[in-house]
Amino acid sequence: MAPSSLELSTLGHRIRHHRTAHGYTLDELGGIVGVAGSQLSLIENGKREPKLSLLQAIAHATGTDVTDLLSAEPPNRRAALELELERAQASPVFRRMGVEPVRVTKTMSDETIESILGLHRELLRREREAIATPEEARRANTELRLRMRERGNYLGDIEKLAEKQLKAAGHVSGALTHRTVSIMASQLGFELLYVNDLPHSARSVTDLENGRIYLPPASIPGGHGLRSMALQAMAHRLLGHTPPTDYADFLQQRLEINYYAACCLMPETASVAFLTQAKKDRNLAVEDFRDAFGVTHEAAGMRMTNLLTEHFGIKLHFLRVDGTGAISRVYENDELPLPMDVTGAVEGQVVCRSFAARSAFGQQNRTTEHYQYTDTPAGTFWCSSQTGSTAEGEFSITVGVPFDDARWWRGRETQKRAASTCPDESCCRRPDSALTSRWEGKAWPSARVHMQMFTPLPRGAFPGVDDGEVYTFLERHAAR
Repeated sequence: MAPSSLELSTLGHRIRHHRTAHGYTLDELGGIVGVAGSQLSLIENGKREPKLSLLQAIAHATGTDVTDLLSAEPPNRRAALELELERAQASPVFRRMGVEPVRVTKTMSDETIESILGLHRELLRREREAIATPEEARRANTELRLRMRERGNYLGDIEKLAEKQLKAAGHVSGALTHRTVSIMASQLGFELLYVNDLPHSARSVTDLENGRIYLPPASIPGGHGLRSMALQAMAHRLLGHTPPTDYADFLQQRLEINYYAACCLMPETASVAFLTQAKKDRNLAVEDFRDAFGVTHEAAGMRMTNLLTEHFGIKLHFLRVDGTGAISRVYENDELPLPMDVTGAVEGQVVCRSFAARSAFGQQNRTTEHYQYTDTPAGTFWCSSQTGSTAEGEFSITVGVPFDDARWWRGRETQKRAASTCPDESCCRRPDSALTSRWEGKAWPSARVHMQMFTPLPRGAFPGVDDGEVYTFLERHAAR
């Protein structure tokens, strides 16, 4: 993986530190290692990545080793200040302000840099205060998303558990049937029952005392099939979950049961075999993967995030976006520039108007995938998007990859291309100067208030569920 700009800046500072400690000028050290002083300057300023052979030569000339040069620690206090300022000025919060970043010079004092950093810290503090209402939930969700990003969104233990349970139930290939799901439940000592009076706030209720899992009589709008809900209810038992202690624990459990259900509906061995052939044919497609296992488009797209990086080295992104452009579900490990608040939370943020996730709403044919290349500040990405609708409104599902990996996908030949400069607000959030001049002071739009992505959970045994309603439901059915 290519080093980040901050990693290159740290490397440059460490090279400069060792060079000046030995009393070398740029031209003197350049002469020793065989490069021009101007080239060495670019490396020290984090503008160019040096080859390993050059790093070895620099290390030898300055009496250190390559490992020391590559250390992530700033070499001195001045370097630490400059790197912190670079990080602060690269943050989405600062970039949204449209203020030119401060250029650090040799003559700038440490006290001046510290003063500027103090302003950045205060800006971040005020941003955090402004979004403090759903703070715990947003931070917990962000932390969980980042942890899963580090793992490639792959949980090997749950993959193995799912395959073991499927084998025990006699599932060999093809779409998982309702009958097989019932067999899996019975092997755990549960009976699946479909009832009309399930508590409105519960997707399922498991009666541990009498060995019953209660489910609604039909799928919930939006694609939550009965197979998936039954598998999720079983997963709590299989994974040894206990009542969550806080919102972070609740989110972790929800992720794990969703993951288990996906592993059962799209088993790893069969899914990897399917994707391997599709990649060999240069014909990867979410819709084919979806149809092969009889799942929703969203489930197929999310399952790809579990498998493509782990088994094929393909980095990707997944987005579920509502009709207003707000993100409701997201995963990325391909560096797609996503909008985020000061806590790093992405959910609820509005994606760029040029992204395929939003432009797909303008397509007349909603029954097939739509393809697009999008140029962004982080590079060019290819995307496949499909739209759908629920009682709550329309939504789009997008799976995309960096330009180089588009060669494995159906739709790579698309001529549709868009450009995005977000988070630069002039991209799609601010009107051009002519429109501003024309309408400033002459228009008064009334803003639509969006629902918060997360609200405080009721205190009780079942997070997010009305305890009294659940207990009444269990009493009523236990007597039958």
